[in-house]
Amino acid sequence: MKHLISALACFAILLASCATSAKKSESKESNPFVRVENGQFMRGDSSYYYVGTNFWYGAILGSEGQGGNRERLCKELDHLKSIGINNLRVLVGAQGEDNEPARVQPALQRTPTEYNDTILDGLDFFLAELGKRDMVAVLYLNNSWEWSGGYSIYLQWAGAGKAPVLLTDGWSNFQPYVKEFLRNDSAQALFAKHVDFILNRTNRYTNKKYTEDPAIMAWQVGNEPRAFADECKEPFAKWIAKVAAQIKSIDKNHMVSIGSEGIWGCEMDSTLCANIHADANVDYITCHLWPYNWSWTKPDSLMECVPRSCDNAKAYIGQHTSMGRALKKPVVLEEFGYPRDEMSITPGSPTQARDEFYKYVFNLIVEDSQSGGPFAGCNFWAWGGFAQPKNHTEFPFWRPGEDYTGDPSQEAQGLNSVFAADESTLNIISDAVKKFAK
Repeated sequence: MKHLISALACFAILLASCATSAKKSESKESNPFVRVENGQFMRGDSSYYYVGTNFWYGAILGSEGQGGNRERLCKELDHLKSIGINNLRVLVGAQGEDNEPARVQPALQRTPTEYNDTILDGLDFFLAELGKRDMVAVLYLNNSWEWSGGYSIYLQWAGAGKAPVLLTDGWSNFQPYVKEFLRNDSAQALFAKHVDFILNRTNRYTNKKYTEDPAIMAWQVGNEPRAFADECKEPFAKWIAKVAAQIKSIDKNHMVSIGSEGIWGCEMDSTLCANIHADANVDYITCHLWPYNWSWTKPDSLMECVPRSCDNAKAYIGQHTSMGRALKKPVVLEEFGYPRDEMSITPGSPTQARDEFYKYVFNLIVEDSQSGGPFAGCNFWAWGGFAQPKNHTEFPFWRPGEDYTGDPSQEAQGLNSVFAADESTLNIISDAVKKFAK
């Protein structure tokens, strides 16, 4: 009898163990969120590699107010899906009043306590449409640059005085002001409330909490957050860690990333870059590549400077792949761009220099991933799609009422954008998508 009882007990334990294993397996296979396992992205039970784009204006385009165009949004998403682009990096919303020529309009957060419900509705609609197409977004919550408010406006709201505008006031006025965000507890507290507000939102179209929506791949601390000065490196690292921990405390389903340019965005300090990405609440490493902004190329010699830009890109990417291996985390090149030939902004105009640079960068990333390296994805800058930019020679920047292109409002509209009419560039992108899928 004792043997029978013992056998029955063992059988019961075996059944329970099998049920637990089956439940774990089912849970893993049905997990719809992009996540990191063993140093690589996973979605469901499959590895996840992607070629994506930047689409910062997605929430505005999804709204029904100023700047909104849902017909265009759906057309853009359908077109992107058709060429294999299913990952979009998107601004949650801008901060500040709608009266600065260099700032995104309309803003989401007009004052520390006043939100534009039309833009919130646009963000809901945008995420709902992504979900219908099995696409995902990386959503950034802040910006170190003034084109969407961010650091500057939180400082202004905290009583630091009128925020300077980089476009009109220059670097010598902008840099000393904006660096103080990292040492201003009041400004950071205002941003922390914004993080709480957005992450605790429920989508009115899907009735899903944002924290439970698989259409979101990751939350991002900000767009190119920087220390802006050596004396702010330590408070910068502490702030990054604090925000990452705050996001993880609210949302257990989604990844957290920084949105950093990489070493370039860390005052050229590779140790600082490694330290902020080593944080346990940061899931993967980000870096950006800007040959024109970083003076690797020049307006009058874009084609001639492609070899130099490619060599520098290889070295820069290599620094971050080494970091990824050391930290055992995936690496994403989430911004890279190159101007159109002759600095044109016209959709369909020649892009020979850009195409050469894109081709080289895509091949670097694909080769790394296929050889077992940490590179897992990239987002080119940026999607202009079906926009028709206006050519204002005296003020070549965005104006209210004009189409949103991939270029933010303080830059020449169309210069770094990839349009639906750019066939040669789209062919290179489609080829990279196919290689990454293998």
